[in-house]
Formats: sequence, structure tokens, C-alpha cells
Amino acid sequence: MVLALEDMMFRYRRGEEELFGGLSYVFEPGRVTAVTGASGCGKSTLLYVLGLILSPIHGTVTLAGENVSAAVDAERSRIRAESIGFVFQDSALDSTRTILDSVIEPALYAGWRQNVAQDKGRGLLDRMGVGHRADHRPGEISGGQAQRVAVCRSLVTDPVVVLADEPTGNLDQANAEGVLAALSEAAGSGGTESGGGGRTVVIATHDPFVIDVADEVLPL
Repeated sequence: MVLALEDMMFRYRRGEEELFGGLSYVFEPGRVTAVTGASGCGKSTLLYVLGLILSPIHGTVTLAGENVSAAVDAERSRIRAESIGFVFQDSALDSTRTILDSVIEPALYAGWRQNVAQDKGRGLLDRMGVGHRADHRPGEISGGQAQRVAVCRSLVTDPVVVLADEPTGNLDQANAEGVLAALSEAAGSGGTESGGGGRTVVIATHDPFVIDVADEVLPL
């Protein structure tokens, strides 16, 4: 399922400088695209636009040929819940909830039955090597484990798009390699709706290691 930008521009407030200058780009399924650039150039903002959290002031975001950036709020929320997974730099896990509960939250929001979501979540945690931490709290696991948990959370609804914002920024080399390997595997494995072409994975990063191993690089 192809994610694309066409002639896209964005600004936060009227009178501020516009970002992206009419950016057009096709993010290919089954590939990892690294979005690079200096601090403040809009890497994270681009992910929020792709994730339908922010709306462009010009141009479009399309998914499978549909202009999803023009959808009403309720439809954008549905698309996010069903088709888009997010990974953040600090993992963004709720300190008051168990690891498993954090992982399955997107699935419950998307309307999955709890037992089905728990089975899927435990399976993902096992695949990422953190299944033994399912009943722990975020404060009881390492930073590298927390990011692997965040990847599990991003994949629990079997999305066709995964957006990751500096996912290796706070990790040492070994843990960074593990998280990137998980995201690369996610790109190749695909979602149930991807028709076998793999997932689209977009990573905003300044990490040279990520840039070196990405399939595509989009400099801003």
C-alpha cells in the first residue's frame, strides 16, 4: 500500500516560514526510508503530517491513491488506528501500566477484543525477545528493551505504515542495531492489508548508522 506526498507544504502558524517547499515523494512498501536533515528542518513534523496528526496547508498525503489528508477528523482517526503505527524516541510507555497493556492499547482503541489483542501482543513481545517482561512496568526494563516494546506496540494492529521518530536516539550501538533490525523486519514482513508488498517504514533520524542501512534516504 503506497504512501505518498504530492506538492506538500506545512506551517504551524500564519506568517511563519513554510516547511517542505512543495515536497513530493513516494514511500515504497517493503522498504525503510530515512528522513534526514539538520535539527529544526521538520523531520518530526513530516512524520506527524504523514501520520495524519497534522494537516498540510497545500498538497496532499495519499495512501493507496486516496487523499487521506483531506479526510474528516473521525476518518483520519480511523485510518491512524487501523493502518499506521508510531514509534517515538523515548518509547512513550505509560509508567503506571504493564508492558503488555501498553503494547495492546492501539489494538483496543481500534476495536479489537482484549483476548485477541493480548495474544497478538504477547506474540510480538516474544519475537522481540522481551516476552518475559510482559507483566513488568516500564521502570523495570532497560531503555533498549523499552524501544523494542515500542516497536511491538507500533505493530500490534498489523499496520501498513510504521512511522518512527529518532527511535535509536537514546540507545547504544547494540540496542540501536536491534531496534533497527526489528523495523527492517517489519518492512519486509508486511501487514495483512499490504497485499504481500511489505510495510512502509519511515524513520526520522540523524543517526548515521540508520542512514547507512536504510533502503532510501529523503534529505530535508
